[in-house]
Formats: sequence, structure tokens, C-alpha cells
Amino acid sequence: MKKKFRVTYNAPVTLTFAIMCVVILLLNDFLLGKHLIPAIFTAPGRIGSNGGFNYKSGLDYFRLFLHILGHTDWNHLLGNFAFILLLGPLMEERYGSKMVLLMFVVTAFVTGVINVCLIPRPLLGASGVVFMLIILASITTLDKNVIPLTFIFVVAIYLGRELINAPKAENISTVAHIAGGLCGSMFGFMVAPKAKKTGKKDSEKKNTEKSTESEKDSTVIGTLEI
Repeated sequence: MKKKFRVTYNAPVTLTFAIMCVVILLLNDFLLGKHLIPAIFTAPGRIGSNGGFNYKSGLDYFRLFLHILGHTDWNHLLGNFAFILLLGPLMEERYGSKMVLLMFVVTAFVTGVINVCLIPRPLLGASGVVFMLIILASITTLDKNVIPLTFIFVVAIYLGRELINAPKAENISTVAHIAGGLCGSMFGFMVAPKAKKTGKKDSEKKNTEKSTESEKDSTVIGTLEI
């Protein structure tokens, strides 16, 4: 028999996030005259600056989270999702979709608040999420008091590149990148992988099955002896 191939929605958070970003950019570019993203899907700048945070506006509080859904153009979006579509499913498999969703939300909020406090320009895009996933994916030893050497290398390369490019990156928030990376390292060392919990359950299940089988065997042997 021939095997049937089917398409699965394997990473619901990552895929839903990607679809939402694409839909928002399509609406912004082709239906709403490029007014949608600046109005809703950008984090405000520093209080007092042009386009700065207005504490009286309820929308500005939502924009602290929604800015990761907005992108400047298609190159900006594709550049981010080259990493998100690669790393997101791996992290969902490792930590679970609900936890990855929480990581996205926390990273968005942290980068949005930092932008309001420090940066005069509005912030948009999922770059903070990208660097969170990069740092998170580089951490492999989570159950011991050990810092992986690969983690140190990734952090050194990442921070070095950000500091070198900071004076040249006029339209890129280096602070948001660094904040996203810090969120990734925090999640990596504080959140237990789902795989380990599942592994324990599987082992307990196997032990239960073995004990049940042994009990059945002893019952059969006892019956034969009688």
C-alpha cells in the first residue's frame, strides 16, 4: 500500500503568527493606504517624543504587545520569518505551544516597554522575537548547573554584532534585539522543556505496563500450577 502524505498544522502558534503578519501587511499595503500598521501595529516611542506613548490612550497599551505583528515591508517580514518559521516549530515541540505563545507575549511587552522608556522612535516588527528564539534555541543544557559553551559563543557573537552595527542601524532597534535575546536566555534557564515531562510520563506508563504484564504472567503461572 502506498503511504498517504498529509499536511499538518504542526506549529499552531508559529504558523498563526506568520499568517496574521502576512494578512496585516496585505491589508496595510493594498486596502488601507499604509495607515493600518502605523496606527495599531507599532509600539509608541519615548514619552514626550513625536509619536510617543500616551498614557491616556487605551490603544497605546495594546500597541505594546501588537507591534510584533507589524512590519515595514515584505523584505522586513521575510527576513524575520526565515528564522521564526525555522526555530518556532522546534521550540513549540520542546516547550509546548502555550508556553511559546507566552514567550512571544512577554517578549513583545518587554521590548515595547523598553522602547517607550528609552527610544524616541516607534518600534515595529518581530526582530525581538527572532533574537529570543535564537538565544533560546542555543541553550541545550537546562537541568544542570551548567552554562553551555555554545550559548556563550552565540551571546558573544550576537552582542558583538549588535554593538558594532548600532551606530549604523538608523531604522533598526538594537535595544529591542538585545531585550529579545535577554528574554530568550531567561526563558531557556527558567522554563522546563515539555519533552522531559513527557519522557517521565512515558517511563511511568511503561513501568505500569510492565508491572501489569508481570502480574498477568504470575496469574497465568499460578493457574497452571493449580
